[in-house]
This record gives sequence, C-alpha cells and structure tokens, in this order.
Amino acid sequence: MPVATAGDEALAYLGPGAGVALVGSLGAVLVAMASAFLTLMTWPIRWVWRSLRGRHAMARARVRRVVILGLDGLDPQLVDQFLSEGRMPNLAKLRDRGTYARLGTTWPPLSPVAWSSFSTGTNPGKHNIFDFLTRSPSDYGPRISSVLMRGSQRTLPLGPYRIPLSRPRVDGLRKSKPFWNVLGEAGIFSAILRVPITFPPDKFHGVQLSAMCVPDLRGTQGTFTYFSEEQGNQEQAALGDLGGERVAVVREGDTVRAELPGPQNPLREGDPAVSAPLIVKRGANGDATLQIGDARVRLTPGEFTDWIHVPFSLAPGVKARGVCRFFLKRFEAPFEMYCTPTHIDPDKPVMPISHPRVYSVYLAKQQGPFATLGLAEDTWSLSEQVMDEDAFLKMSYDIDEERQAMFFDALSRVRRGLVTCVFDGPDRIQHMFWRFQDEGHPALDDDAAKNDAHRHTIRDMYEKMDKLVGRTVEALDEKTALVVMSDHGFKPFRRGVDLNAWLRDAGFLKLKDGAATSDRVYMADVDWSATKAYSLGLAGIFVNERGRETAGIVAPGEEKRQLVADICEGLSGLRDEARDQVAIVEAVARESVYQGPYVEAAPDIIIGYNVGYRVSWDSAVGKCAARVFSDNTKAWSGDHCIHPQKVPGIIFSNLKFNTDEPNIIDLAPTALELLGVSKPGYMDGKSLLVDDPPANGHPANGHSANVKSAEAPSPSGVAAGSAEGSAALDAST
Repeated sequence: MPVATAGDEALAYLGPGAGVALVGSLGAVLVAMASAFLTLMTWPIRWVWRSLRGRHAMARARVRRVVILGLDGLDPQLVDQFLSEGRMPNLAKLRDRGTYARLGTTWPPLSPVAWSSFSTGTNPGKHNIFDFLTRSPSDYGPRISSVLMRGSQRTLPLGPYRIPLSRPRVDGLRKSKPFWNVLGEAGIFSAILRVPITFPPDKFHGVQLSAMCVPDLRGTQGTFTYFSEEQGNQEQAALGDLGGERVAVVREGDTVRAELPGPQNPLREGDPAVSAPLIVKRGANGDATLQIGDARVRLTPGEFTDWIHVPFSLAPGVKARGVCRFFLKRFEAPFEMYCTPTHIDPDKPVMPISHPRVYSVYLAKQQGPFATLGLAEDTWSLSEQVMDEDAFLKMSYDIDEERQAMFFDALSRVRRGLVTCVFDGPDRIQHMFWRFQDEGHPALDDDAAKNDAHRHTIRDMYEKMDKLVGRTVEALDEKTALVVMSDHGFKPFRRGVDLNAWLRDAGFLKLKDGAATSDRVYMADVDWSATKAYSLGLAGIFVNERGRETAGIVAPGEEKRQLVADICEGLSGLRDEARDQVAIVEAVARESVYQGPYVEAAPDIIIGYNVGYRVSWDSAVGKCAARVFSDNTKAWSGDHCIHPQKVPGIIFSNLKFNTDEPNIIDLAPTALELLGVSKPGYMDGKSLLVDDPPANGHPANGHSANVKSAEAPSPSGVAAGSAEGSAALDAST
C-alpha cells in the first residue's frame, strides 16, 4: 500500500516537505551537544532505574521475549490454499502447534490505518490516522495524514545564503501511545524495524528504524528519474506527475552527460533545486561506466548497481547526502537509464529516520547502505513501464534481503523484550502482480510469455515468506513467543468507482461553469458554492460543512446528518450495471465505526467496496470523470481498500491464543501481557492470551510450552540491557 495508491499525482509528489530539515541552526547544534552530554552523564542512573523497573515487569512476564513478524498483506485465502498444497510447511507447524486464525482489520483496511491500530491498540478515532492523506479544510488541498514538516522560521541573510536560526520541525500526527513506549516506561527494551507510520521515529527505551512516510531526499514520497535521449511526447514529459521525472541526456560520442535532480536548497533564497552531474561512458562488451560524485561504477545493461552514495552541494562545506541505484536499459541510441528515488543516506541522515539517530548509522556500518524511503519498492516505475516486471522483482527482493539482515541482527542482540519487524514485499508484489493470477483482469495484456512467466509470482513470494518464518523459528529459544501476522488481506482491483462523478450525478457536487468533468487534480474545478460533498483520497467522502471548510455550505447538525444518511443510502449496494455486480457493500457514517477524540478528523463517510472494486485513480486525486465506473488497466492490479470483512489479515503463533474474532487492535495488549505489563486504559484491544497462569517465565498454556521445534538451536548474541540497547551502544563505539 504505497502512498501512490491514493492516486497518481497526489501521492507520488505529496511529500511532508522538501528539503526543510536538511540543516539546523547553530543553536540547534549546541542544544544537541548539550543534550548528548547530559544523556551521557545521567546514563548510569537511568540504566539502574530502567533495570529495576524492567526486572519488576519481567517477574510477571509469561515469556522472556516477544517477536512479532509482520508480513504486510498476506491473504488468508491464499494462505489456506498454499497450506493445503503443502507449500508453507513452517506456517503449517505453527498452525498445528499453536494458533492460526483470521485477523480482523480496520475501517478502511489501509496500511497506515491498520498499522497505527496495531501500534497503539486503538481504533482510528483514537490514533488520528484514517488514510494515506487527508484534505485541508482551509483550501481543500491534500496533506499527508501522518506527518507535518516545517522549515526554519527564522534565518540570517549572509550573501547569497540564508543561515537558519531555528530548528526545522518534523511532527508526527499519529496520536495515542505505541505499545513499545508503554514497555519502555516499564523498563523493557524493544527493537522496532520498519513498522509503518513510525516517522518521525518514536522516542522510547529501545531502537527503531522508521518506515512509511519517510520521504526521499527531495522531500517527496518517492520520485524516480528516467534518463532518456528521446524527446518524448507530452505523456512522457508528464512522468513528473506520475511518480517520476524524465531527464534529457546529452550525447557526445561515447559519452552521455546528465544531471540527477536533487533536493531543494533551504540555504538559498527561493529554495532552488540542486542536482548532481553524472557521466556515462561506453565500455567494452556492451557495458558502460557511471561517474557521479566520487563514485565510479560499472553499468551492465539489465542489471541494478549497488547503492551509490551521492552528495548534493548546498553551500561550501555543506552537502545533503543520499543513496540511489541505477539501472541501464540501453546505451545505444536512444539511451535509457532508470534511477531509483534518492533515499536518505542511513549513514549520514539529513533528518531523523531512526531512534536513536545513530541506529541507522549502526545498521549502515553493519550491512552497508540500504533503502530508507518509506515506500521503498518503486511501484510507479513499473506502472509507467519505465521498468519491467523482472527488474521490479529484483528490486523488491533486494530490499527484502536488507530487511532480513537487520531483523536477524536485532534477534541476535535483543534477548529480553520485544522485536518487531514488518516486511513490505508481500504487499508490493501483490499490488503489482495480481493481474497475472486473475484471468480476464483489464490490466492483463496479450503478452502470453510474460503472463506465463509471472502466473505464479505471488505463490513464489508466499513460499519465500514461509522460509523467512522457518528461519525465524530456528533463531528462537524456548522462552520466546512468536507472532506472525498481516494487517489485511488482498483482492483484485478490476474496476474503479469515481465517487466525485457519482456525487455530481446525484446533485451533491457541482463543477465550475457547468462543466461535466474535470481532469485537474485536488478539486481545482469544483464550484464550492453549490457543492455539498466531495471525495479526496482512498477512504471516503467529506461534507462541505459550514464553519469547517473554508467555503462550506452544509449546516452542522441535522442538515449534515440528513445529507450523510442520504449519501450512505445512495451508495450502499451501488451496482455496476455493465458488470451486473454490486460495487459498494456499504457506506457508513464515521461515527458508526470510530470512537475517540479524533473522529472529527476522519472523512464523514467511509466506503466499504466489494471485491474487485476500489475508488478510481481520478477520484482519489480529486478529479471528476464522465462515468462513475471504469476499468483499472494499470499494473497496480490488486488492492485491499475494500470492506474490511472482505480482507482480514492472518495471525499465527507458537502460543495457543483465544481465536474468538481476534483483531489487529488486540496485538498490543497481548504483547504487553506476555511481557508482564498491564494494558493502559486507552487501549481498545483485548489480550488474546487464555487465563492460564504463567509458569516460571515460560510461555503460558500447556499447549505450547515449547515455542519452537526441539531441534532449533539457541541463538547467540548480546543481551540488551543498557540504556540505549546493545545495538545502539555498538553503533556509538
């Protein structure tokens, strides 16, 4: 569920801020130095205090360690199929010895929403995340829902430069408290790796690497670069609206020159964008040599380079550093080369992407540079046919291997407490390859060879995830509880529903000058003086409410309640007559599915689509098409933004859990109880543990005292007990 799911232009470019946090002020540096000194001086006291609290909690714990393995998007129907075919033997062992059940998900079943509920143990009304993006009532424009970035508010002019006098701000918008913070308050250490909606990183007793909504170095949610010798038509030139930017190259004999676009420069007036020059020289045997920055790298057509460090100069002695990978498609005319989005360099991060900040540096020293972008797998390059399926799979599995390296490093070091890691590959691959297992999908083309080659790509990925589970089990001891889970399932996305077109046809939305359609994004052509409701994003519909929206016309109270009821009645059971199918199972008022202090931030109406349907690409970015229904012909052919009862996730464990309708909000209180910590009152979830008393710190329940296979070896590594955890301490040496 990349951010791009919310629509092409909307989330390919809607970053939390471009370049605003690249540098800080001198005062900020001094404050940071003073803070570091104070931390070092008080570390012994804090260590003793946390140790005492941790021992108190662990004395009541049922296990010594909890490991949660998140496999984003693993679908129970496919899991059942592959289990019955004997393709997932490691998950089968967990099922037979412990627990396997469907896991209830959120309204809507979107990754930022579901993972926020996982983290906090609450419904969305308490954590404030309802979609990838939301709208600003002041201007109807889109905003990333989980983070707000603001640059330095005070600067000092110095020649052509502006010296920041205040710190940039990166504010997280997810509310409530993640359960690892609760564990930390009890003195229990946690390692949290790539759990979505952890940017900016949480501050707690442990280590964390942020995930979804971490921007690239340009401040976007992922902008690839396509270097081309062709002039291209208007559609090609518009790659910048669709997750990428086309850059023309200059050929001089056997040499090609170009500029890699970089971040905006906050040290110069007007924040001009900077770039890094690159040179590609023809080599022997069809290969080439790339020169960029201090790097000189061999390019082989059809292969990715390793991660390359790229510095972008902002001022004398000041550089913003990123990492990216190149993929040479062809050197001969017309020249074609792809470059991933430029990720924040984990070794020299320009903004916090981990807690403590040195943790990403530690990981980079351990395993080399790695992907840091929140949505690291570049789905848009495949959707826009800049990359092919094989290259996308290579990219995805390389990222998966990076994730495994950091996950097993954490497993080897954290012997008491919590280890949680989310793997995004299942989600990304199902989004992009579902069409190959869905005969008749509108996105399936006539290339029989390609269709045959990828018919079982999703099945192969599930088998890889099962091997990951097996490797994880082998790394556990008998006092570790393992939970394998997904945040939602997956289904085909064959047809799009344009909610704005439906609202127009029903008389609730009007375009300017009597127009019937609008191909401009973000509601640019809407006549707000005559519009009662509108849609932006994936989740649902907003009422144009008086006193809330800047040009609202619907009175709060009874008029609004009646409007919401009328729209819900009209959309519930909506039929796609061309396919003779129900497209929308039900539309519901937000108050019927959310409770808590942040319900007012949600869309007024939440849509539960049927299998095969989702909000259309146009409607998601505030356009308005001629027809309500349209075929989805993009490579992005599978999705999960439908009725939550249609796409539950899965849960496996080596413990026997209560399987009476387990829900994703139950995992936080379950992990807390396993580690001897009481559930906070704000959590909505319940513990899934049965009421058997713990026995000497071993897993509860006679059913599953042995939480791994007897032949599994005990792990080796360093126990986590220090104030910053062994991994962070290693990084600081």
